[in-house]
Amino acid sequence: MLQTNPALEYSVLPKTFYERVPPAMFANLNLVALNESLARDFSLDPAWLRGGDGLKFLAGAVSAEPEGSVAMAYAGHQFGQWSGLLGDGRARLVGEVLDQSGARHEIHLKGAGATPYSRGGDGRATLGAAIREYIVSEGMFTLGVATTGSLAIVTTGETVRRNGDEPGAVLARTARSHIRVGTFQYAAAFNDQDDVKALADFAIDRLYPDAPPAGAERYRHFYRQVISRQAKLVADWMALGFIHGVMNTDNMTVSGETIDYGPCAFMDEFHPGKVFSSIDRQGRYAWNKQPEMAHWNVVRLAETLLRLFGDDEAERNSFIQRTLIEFGSTFEREFDTAFTGKFALGRSRGERAESLPALFSTMVEGKCDFTRLFTALTRHAGGEPESIVMDEFADRTVGARFLETWRTAAGAPIDAGRLQTMKNSNPVIIPRNHQVERAIADADSGDLSTFNRLFDALRAPYVENSANADFEAAPQPEEIVRQTFCGT
Repeated sequence: MLQTNPALEYSVLPKTFYERVPPAMFANLNLVALNESLARDFSLDPAWLRGGDGLKFLAGAVSAEPEGSVAMAYAGHQFGQWSGLLGDGRARLVGEVLDQSGARHEIHLKGAGATPYSRGGDGRATLGAAIREYIVSEGMFTLGVATTGSLAIVTTGETVRRNGDEPGAVLARTARSHIRVGTFQYAAAFNDQDDVKALADFAIDRLYPDAPPAGAERYRHFYRQVISRQAKLVADWMALGFIHGVMNTDNMTVSGETIDYGPCAFMDEFHPGKVFSSIDRQGRYAWNKQPEMAHWNVVRLAETLLRLFGDDEAERNSFIQRTLIEFGSTFEREFDTAFTGKFALGRSRGERAESLPALFSTMVEGKCDFTRLFTALTRHAGGEPESIVMDEFADRTVGARFLETWRTAAGAPIDAGRLQTMKNSNPVIIPRNHQVERAIADADSGDLSTFNRLFDALRAPYVENSANADFEAAPQPEEIVRQTFCGT
């Protein structure tokens, strides 16, 4: 089975970019979850993955690569501070697969044990951390956001010490590429320009093969593509009330896929400055700071590629400045498109830009649940009474003011086309923090029913289903999650 997979392309890079790691050694492997639809998209036999050899592959005991698994080297800025060499401290590449279109995807395991980059850590992961990423990444995928995929969770039979003793697990995830901004920072800081170029060429051939074959424009094309994808990604996050929580340069892929679901969260009560991550004490990665932080990260990427952009210093600096302006304009366009759809706004873009702050302000004042409000607004636009919207406000007079502002901004009536856009833009179900926490707590106790129900409900997040009504609910006061943790 493994022999049918393509070779691990990443290992053709200079050896400074990775270390070989020995097979993981676990005595008692059990499958907790298998994303069968993703497996089939990669022509992986679910029955084989459930068997003994498949479990060993999913846990890192064997690799599709003849020379063994690979731990990737990268560096990065963490919360704005240079951290130097980081690397896969608890992760490894074990193989590649082709999807139905022929595109390559890497299989990357988290929690399979220590690597040369573990920095004194044990390289293990908890079942709770694996479940969080599995649920949230699948939710992001079905919500239409570019993301790494979750293929499987395997428990290892070990106990991992985090918040007390917790079950150990390995998460198998997939991505078009796990190369990060921090990978380029590592090449630029610790190696030579030839390695930066080799990495850029590898990423271009892998992700952006329509780039020019050589010359400065090849690398400028690459940079523009990364800029565009990151701007859209952050706009997509914000349209769902998603907060990544740890947008360090080592957590931003050049493929534009969301990666590393650690202290991430979806907002319940809306506030633009909302922060969940327990380690984000200054609010650096708050909901409304995410565009600024993505921009900061792509500036760091430009620093590593500078010499590839051409020999004329003034001209290449002008290119970077122009391209960074493109980041802002792309984000603004994508953000406007997202929220125009969510609110069914009409009129000119300039008028919409004026109405959004007023709508957001009343949402804050009314202590609205972000997702539920948009669901209620969609139902009201479809003919249900306005009371279902006002019921989402702590003060119904604020709700009435919100509706007045919305009607002016949207223009009435909402025709069938705009109503369908609202339905396609406003999910009924998201991976709510308290529901993810409940799934984790139950799984730690041996009960996977909550996890399985939530995962199944997220397969159709835009479809109303009375059987999943409990997943639409906002948290009760005692269920509110105020902090999330990275799990390392």
